[in-house]
Amino acid sequence: MPAGREPEARAFYEGLLGIAEVPKPPHLAARGGCWFEDGALKVHLGVDADFRPARKAHPALEVEDLPALLASLRAAGVPVVDDEPLEGFDRAYADDPFGNRIELLEPRP
Repeated sequence: MPAGREPEARAFYEGLLGIAEVPKPPHLAARGGCWFEDGALKVHLGVDADFRPARKAHPALEVEDLPALLASLRAAGVPVVDDEPLEGFDRAYADDPFGNRIELLEPRP
């Protein structure tokens, strides 16, 4: 992530996606960035002086109530792109505040 944009990361990952921020270890906190965790899910964002967003390679997050999440993201002005379903899953892509592509999946009943 770009330096100094931690508030945007918090608003997106914690505020919109609901992944709680956890403290970074003190020896890493001075480098900037944010960590978010929910059970086994860990999203660790580090500062990169030569930051370039990930556009093809991306994490995929399994979510509950994909339509409601997408509506919340769109209402917040987050770019969202619906995609063809995968076998057993509905899915879409969203960009985090830094342009990183994130896949959002929900299992079909």
